[in-house]
Amino acid sequence: MIYAFDTYYKEKTAKTVCVKFRNWESESILEIFQEEITIPGNYESGSFYKRELPCLLSLLEKINLEEDAILIVDGYVTLTKTKDGLGGYLYHALNEKYPIIGVAKNDFSDENPNKREVFRGESKKPLFVTSKGIDVDFCENMIKIMHGKYRIPTILKKLDQFSRE
Repeated sequence: MIYAFDTYYKEKTAKTVCVKFRNWESESILEIFQEEITIPGNYESGSFYKRELPCLLSLLEKINLEEDAILIVDGYVTLTKTKDGLGGYLYHALNEKYPIIGVAKNDFSDENPNKREVFRGESKKPLFVTSKGIDVDFCENMIKIMHGKYRIPTILKKLDQFSRE
């Protein structure tokens, strides 16, 4: 089972949404989880995880993840060869039990051997895929085959829309 997460920030609250779907080619969502909490802290450049990780962990307390769960975050799992992004911190917070895939819309750094550029549809702009606990080349291929003919896979686009509602 695959669980994808996104958080949207309002003035004083953060809304985190998770969508659960069966496989990489799925067009339909099996279940939606959501929670809105007070923003846990101010944005710190280079330490985005400090703001968003508490939101993800809070929502995860309400979800019974299946044993074979794979988690997708909107952002990076690794920022460089030695520095974790949001997904890396989540991976460690979950005791490295679940593989984490990061799908980012913007490039962060050039020196990340764990980063793959994924071009979908006819887009000239890639998505940036990183991972922990699962082979990044496998992840690159899975993001490529996700449902949808545009740059952003259908389910991830729906997830973004749910988080903004």
